[in-house]
Amino acid sequence: MTWPSGGIPRDLWLAAGKQGYLSLEIPEQYGGSAAGDYRFNAVLIEELAKVNLALASSLSIHFDVVTPYLVHMTTEEQRQRWLPRVATGEIVTAIGMTEPSAGSDLAALRTTANRRGEDWVLNGAKAFITNGYSADLVVVAARTTPESRSKGITLFGVESSMAGFSRGRKLDKVGQPEADTAELFFDDVLLPAGYEIGTVDRGFVHMMEGLPQERLGAAVANLAHARQILDETITYARDRHAFGAPIGSFQHNKFLLADLVTRADVTQAYVDQCVLEHSEGQLSATNAAKAKWWSAQLQNEILDNCLQLHGGYGYMNEQRVARAWRDARVTKIWAGSNEIMKELIGRDLGF
Repeated sequence: MTWPSGGIPRDLWLAAGKQGYLSLEIPEQYGGSAAGDYRFNAVLIEELAKVNLALASSLSIHFDVVTPYLVHMTTEEQRQRWLPRVATGEIVTAIGMTEPSAGSDLAALRTTANRRGEDWVLNGAKAFITNGYSADLVVVAARTTPESRSKGITLFGVESSMAGFSRGRKLDKVGQPEADTAELFFDDVLLPAGYEIGTVDRGFVHMMEGLPQERLGAAVANLAHARQILDETITYARDRHAFGAPIGSFQHNKFLLADLVTRADVTQAYVDQCVLEHSEGQLSATNAAKAKWWSAQLQNEILDNCLQLHGGYGYMNEQRVARAWRDARVTKIWAGSNEIMKELIGRDLGF
């Protein structure tokens, strides 16, 4: 599934909204379904990832990552202003955390928001923003207390129509060409009072509270994406013959597929347990980090082996396995790199 323009067509967003896919966490009074159970999110992410990883990442940023901020950390006026059109897909959302000079180290961000009376003036830039080129509303993290690090960050709702907001080019990525990833720029963007999201200077805490769900959603997508291609590769290994036998019957290939299926099944059990914990409000940031890095690592190992089993055909762009292999590489980087996930786990061990 590719679109020449690079980016999810607005018609698809509207169709997803009509089906209720974008509003699982939005209360009914704002046009949502208020599913009330994270497992609905997980099932939708799984099904999207089986089709296309870029589709899953673009839509889930909207309904699984940004929407919780807009539901739980906004005022009634903000909810009425944004949520009904977020539910329908008329407003496409993105989240502006990552910067050119600050990736996984969110406390080091340089985008600033300074007071001007009751209003704020926003300046800075964000990089590698999923939905960045098409987003109508971006939740932006900015420094509001210069002398502080993590305690001086605030979240804002920035509308693309605001003067001083601009976008860079659609970034030319190794994979996921369907996702309109872009740089965002803020040049004296005037944010009226009432565009703060959550508590002033508590934005870092708010992001830390939201990241476990983002990382769990990434884990769900990683595994579903890899397992779909693995299942297709098993079918290919049955049908493709060499030396008079299915290639899957050769001992090396048979053992390899047995290994990959087993690791996928074991990982599925852990991810499912994390989903259940999160649906009960008990998922720890450490367990979310474990699920994120492990699933990304396994996803890339599975897809690399699947490509190898396809031989020369696997290196052709028209093959699904080739596109999946390219699309998956970023999962070890985004939502916090795998190295940062291990750092968080290590800290939890007391180191």
